[in-house]
Amino acid sequence: MNKKIGFIGAGNMGKAMMNGILSSGITSAENIFVYDAYQPVLDQVQQEFGVTLCKNEKELAEKVQIIILAVKPNMILTVLDDIKERISKDDIVVSIAAGVTIEKLSAHLLAETKIVRVMPNTPALVGLGMSSVSLNDFISEQEGEEILSIFRSFGEAEFVAEYLIDAVVGVSGSAPAYVYMFIEALADGAVLAGLSRPLAYKFAAQTVLGSAKMVLETGKHPGELKDMVTSPGGTTIAAVSSLENNGFRGAVIDAVTTAAEKNRTM
Repeated sequence: MNKKIGFIGAGNMGKAMMNGILSSGITSAENIFVYDAYQPVLDQVQQEFGVTLCKNEKELAEKVQIIILAVKPNMILTVLDDIKERISKDDIVVSIAAGVTIEKLSAHLLAETKIVRVMPNTPALVGLGMSSVSLNDFISEQEGEEILSIFRSFGEAEFVAEYLIDAVVGVSGSAPAYVYMFIEALADGAVLAGLSRPLAYKFAAQTVLGSAKMVLETGKHPGELKDMVTSPGGTTIAAVSSLENNGFRGAVIDAVTTAAEKNRTM
């Protein structure tokens, strides 16, 4: 990619993205520019990645063609007001702020600015993120693919119509928390059955990781994979029956739809 990429905000998600971009070879460190209001964070990313630091948001906006806004949702519109005059018609503004729609973003930018709204999740920190990518009408097909490649550099990413982002939040953005709770509960059960706490967490986490990989790599329906494990009259079907009796599936579905509804009203 020949375009220069700028990050306004260099927190955990920003650093995860920089690491993915550089590790995948999408571009080199000399083409990445960063600004953060907290100088120790800037010093850290420069030392770790060798990127170019900027004195403020306006300087960064003038130097790059892709501006990634990795600031908190309550700050993003103020940042846009500060830099909108420095953004050209060929530049692309990418927001990862939860709950801030393309319509809200465009209201703080010049007409026909190219805008991308992305919903990543925290497994990006270990290179296994899942991101939805929503484009406004001014992004070309090639530009969309360039943005997709950035977010695939630290996991997986798919184009999703913006009206579906609430569902994405429920099933991906917020879902790592549900998975951590499941791992913790699995480990608690194993400890109750006599396993040490460190081993219980390792067995639980590795099993979740491997099971997810089975879904992604085999292409089989999750129900089919479940059936492969549940022998007649065995331990697994007994456990599945217990989960069903305790409303496991219904609780998970309710969690996803509750998160989606909360995002819709933010």
